[in-house]
Amino acid sequence: MDAPIIIAVLAIILIIVFFSIIPVGMWISAVASGVKISIFSLIGMKLRRVRPVYIVRPMIKATKAGLKVKTNQLEAHFLAGGNVDSVVNALIAAERAGMDLSFEQASAIDLAGRDVFEAVRMSVTPKVIETPQISAVAKDGIELLVKARVTVRTNIDQLIGGAGEATVLARVGEGIVTTVGSANTHSSVLENPDDISKVVLEKGLDSGTAYEIISIDIADIDIGRNIGANLQSLQAEANTKIAQAKAEERRAMAVALEQEMKAEVVKSEAEVPKAMAEALRSGNLGVFDYYKMQNIQADTKMKNDIGSGVIDYVDSKKDNK
Repeated sequence: MDAPIIIAVLAIILIIVFFSIIPVGMWISAVASGVKISIFSLIGMKLRRVRPVYIVRPMIKATKAGLKVKTNQLEAHFLAGGNVDSVVNALIAAERAGMDLSFEQASAIDLAGRDVFEAVRMSVTPKVIETPQISAVAKDGIELLVKARVTVRTNIDQLIGGAGEATVLARVGEGIVTTVGSANTHSSVLENPDDISKVVLEKGLDSGTAYEIISIDIADIDIGRNIGANLQSLQAEANTKIAQAKAEERRAMAVALEQEMKAEVVKSEAEVPKAMAEALRSGNLGVFDYYKMQNIQADTKMKNDIGSGVIDYVDSKKDNK
């Protein structure tokens, strides 16, 4: 192979390697957009394993928007794991809305895991979040099912470390339950549902959260169960069971007492033959007296049996009729 051809091939290879290592095209775009960045800075990004496109493009947007942001700030935020593009978009939106948001504050919000651009947008355009159906019971025992719409906007100063939407919804639900529970009747709540919003707003439910509550509007109120009547019914049922248990206890005690009395009678009857035998031995009772008593007992038993038979016969006739 001729030497000129070899030189040309090597020159092409060197040019390809040069442009792959040194982002000349990105540098030209930056300079053309008015971004002051040197080619060596781009090479340094390559060596630090930072893709220049992730720094240069946000830098171009910031420069065109008139923001004073340094390349080192964007690169440091990128190396820390932040979203550089989202931070720059948030700074541009804040500047257009007249908000005082610094790069340090925006980057801190982004590194905290919050969507800083969405936070700025919510500060400009409030967001409406709807509560689930909340069950609350008035003093008259009637359940009310309430839905509310909460209009909030981001509180940038409390975004880091502030509670989220779930906390706001929980506090609003608690406020609704308390307000309805303090009402004497459910009809008074239905007549003036705006009273719920007023009372709940006065509680300062957005303290310690990342949002500022602008308004609370009652979207829907439905009448639920009669909790008071249900509780009274359950109480009456419980009282009935208690009374039945006490009655059963008294019946068992009566049966036990009856069994004890029968046992005493049997015990006393067992003493009669012994007493008669003793009377016969001592001569206090004669043989004829004993037989006479036996005849009287037999006669009495026969009369009782006849009487019982007649009563049973009469009862059976009545049943047949």
